[in-house]
Amino acid sequence: MRVLSNALRDLSDLVFPSTCVGCSAAGDSLCPDCVAEFGPPMPVPGLPRSVSAPCFALARYSGAARQAVVAYKERGERSLARPLGLLVAAALPLLSSGSSAQAASEPWLVPAPSRPAVARRRGGNHVERLLRIAARTVAENGTPCALAPCLVLAAGAAESVGLDDRERAANLAGRVRVRPAALPPSGTPVILVDDVLTTGATAGAAITALAEAGVPVASVLALTSAHRDRR
Repeated sequence: MRVLSNALRDLSDLVFPSTCVGCSAAGDSLCPDCVAEFGPPMPVPGLPRSVSAPCFALARYSGAARQAVVAYKERGERSLARPLGLLVAAALPLLSSGSSAQAASEPWLVPAPSRPAVARRRGGNHVERLLRIAARTVAENGTPCALAPCLVLAAGAAESVGLDDRERAANLAGRVRVRPAALPPSGTPVILVDDVLTTGATAGAAITALAEAGVPVASVLALTSAHRDRR
């Protein structure tokens, strides 16, 4: 039944004209003006020590950027996978590792994990879906790029909405696991990607899980940042 529902939703995207989720303009699910609310990767400072890799975001979690993420993530607007994936693809060459200005070469993209029940409801990991487009676009432009959907969220993790910083960290502690068969090769640049960076709890737990598996994360990239630097 879920497969049929997803198929019908994809068909409706083709039959009915799209409107921009940010401003309701006719034509595209995300119009050029609203796409422009996303920019180059900007550093996100003040995250907890568990987030040991440099973090970047393409926009603040507000305005059209927030509406795009919410529509894609919560309302199943799958047509947004392409424009969001292209934004990630454009950002990847601009990412730096730590203080180095050198762009990461031949990156492996690791999507942040979702709770299993939520992923099933969304027809799969929504970040993974847009990263497939990003990886393919980067590769078509001449830079090898691959996707490694190697993170899973174990049972017991609650919905994070309404939790404070400590509660979010405790909620994910020990619950982000790796699938060894899906890990990227040792020694390759790994970029962890998520839709919203809030407290850094998911990024920190994912970085820890990957490090324990022998895969250090070079950087973290989020579509948007809702983080408030409390330093």
